[in-house]
Amino acid sequence: MMLNRRFWMGALAGLMSLTTLSMSAQEGGAPQRRNFDPEQIRQRMLERYREQLEVKDDAEWKVIAEKIEKVSEARREMGGGMFGRGRGGPGGGGGGEQGGGRERARGLGGDAGPEAEALQQAIDSKASADEIKAKLAKHRETRKAKQEKLDKAQNDLRQLLSVRQEAIAVLNGLLN
Repeated sequence: MMLNRRFWMGALAGLMSLTTLSMSAQEGGAPQRRNFDPEQIRQRMLERYREQLEVKDDAEWKVIAEKIEKVSEARREMGGGMFGRGRGGPGGGGGGEQGGGRERARGLGGDAGPEAEALQQAIDSKASADEIKAKLAKHRETRKAKQEKLDKAQNDLRQLLSVRQEAIAVLNGLLN
């Protein structure tokens, strides 16, 4: 679990570094994004996985890469909630009256979904316990379905890997 968290924090730091490098200062000093290509980042990550897993055969890699992408997609759908409540770490996020609830309802790397938004709105508006309980149940149901999708994607990937490759994938946060 700690290695998984370290990997994703490292990946986030790398992504932030790439984003920073792709920004340039305008004459007014305001940064401007330039040449930020998520597809390039995705390709680099896949190439790094291929090197680490030591996959030489292109046909074999095509199958494995597809499974890695399914794991990544399922993680994004989970909202990337490994930091708990949005930006800045556990309990973090922008608070206050200016959209803090929406930021907290999002996980790192994407929107956690309408159920999370509805639950956050119920919390922010100090809804009744019954209303919060109902929205919490719906949110948990949705998270459970997303977790099952992630588990399936990870199991599908695991079946293609040798024991050594599986260990590498676990250390890199691809597999639990």
